[in-house]
Amino acid sequence: MGKEEKVINFFVLCTRLKDVIRTGWLDWNVQRERIESVAEHIFSTQILAIAMKSEYQYDVDILKVIYMLAIHELGETIIGDITLFEMSREEKEKIEHQAVHEILGGLLDGKYIEELFLEFDAHKTKEAMFAYMCDKLQCDLMSKMYDEENCVDLNDQENNATFKDEKVQKLLKDGYTWSGMWMKFGQDRYPYDDNFRKVSNYAFNNDISCYKKEVLEEVEEELKDIGPSLIKKDCSWSDYLD
Repeated sequence: MGKEEKVINFFVLCTRLKDVIRTGWLDWNVQRERIESVAEHIFSTQILAIAMKSEYQYDVDILKVIYMLAIHELGETIIGDITLFEMSREEKEKIEHQAVHEILGGLLDGKYIEELFLEFDAHKTKEAMFAYMCDKLQCDLMSKMYDEENCVDLNDQENNATFKDEKVQKLLKDGYTWSGMWMKFGQDRYPYDDNFRKVSNYAFNNDISCYKKEVLEEVEEELKDIGPSLIKKDCSWSDYLD
């Protein structure tokens, strides 16, 4: 197989992730015209990593982190998006690692990419742990954004096995909102450091769906001499995707 064909094959395979909807949102019957795909999740984790590195000045190789996040869902091009409620981490890792090995087998940089993927999964290096926290926090933040749009009806979860999980039920019975339960679950389960926990808590306690009106007005004022403003004042965050 020539280099050109290898480039095209890898590209086409990975773009499948644009059409793979995140299983968690499907399980929770998120009602929205457009639901996050795995590819959009990957992009969001990278943006979150850039922001966290910027504001908290982590001692990490951010380019390595961005590369790591770019390929951390590579196996899902073959096996799909499997949640922790469907399969144990050990079982998922076994089939996912085999899928990644097969995908990368023909690439010149395949061995390096596979090693980077395995480094992310091991969560041992500082870059891998940072990337892992971004991966998990992004999901928590996304749940809050969907919750603020009223996309989830807790009375419409008849076929949702996750809804029946003992810990999930306890959190909901304790009075947590859907996203509050999701974020509390994440804080208890994942090894967030103090900074990631602060961001999670901020999202828990605040409306994060749209820029505050005064911020929008300030930005619009700065841009008014450039051309017509494209900034929307009264919006849900999804309006920016139009």
